[in-house]
Amino acid sequence: MTGPSRSGRLPVPQGKSGCPINLTVELLGDRWSLVVLRDVMFGGHRHFRELLANSVEGIASNILAARLSKLVQAGLLTRHEVPGHRQKVEYRLTEAAIELLPVMTHLGAWGARWLPTSPELSIRAELLARGGPELGERFMAELRAVHLEGRPQPSDGVLAELTLAYERAAAEG
Repeated sequence: MTGPSRSGRLPVPQGKSGCPINLTVELLGDRWSLVVLRDVMFGGHRHFRELLANSVEGIASNILAARLSKLVQAGLLTRHEVPGHRQKVEYRLTEAAIELLPVMTHLGAWGARWLPTSPELSIRAELLARGGPELGERFMAELRAVHLEGRPQPSDGVLAELTLAYERAAAEG
């Protein structure tokens, strides 16, 4: 398992400058990294095949494999062998990735406001934005329980609420 270094920082190269915005863009600014994190965080997908099959944007398998490897090396995901399956691996968010939730919420809310998005793909971001920091904290606590502590996904948690809203919006659209 790769994670933050002893200094509490992610194990990434120094970058072109020490600017925190630049370093974040260097880490997450490619076409797929945030989308993969989104699918783990908001889709509950933790296995390669789930991520591949449920990619709305149609990520290619080689790109998915490369992004998962990059995110593990950067300390945003951990890779866990599934007992009893020689080739099955589960990916889990790290604390650093979970703390991206407010950023993802703001990106989604900004996109829903300013870009031609679809209602079903915007609803989760809109609900999280409307729910404010309290809902975000509840969701991050849920993500910590599932990804860091290995607990099962609650059937009545924030992700379940967001998923139900998505399914309703998709059915209406």
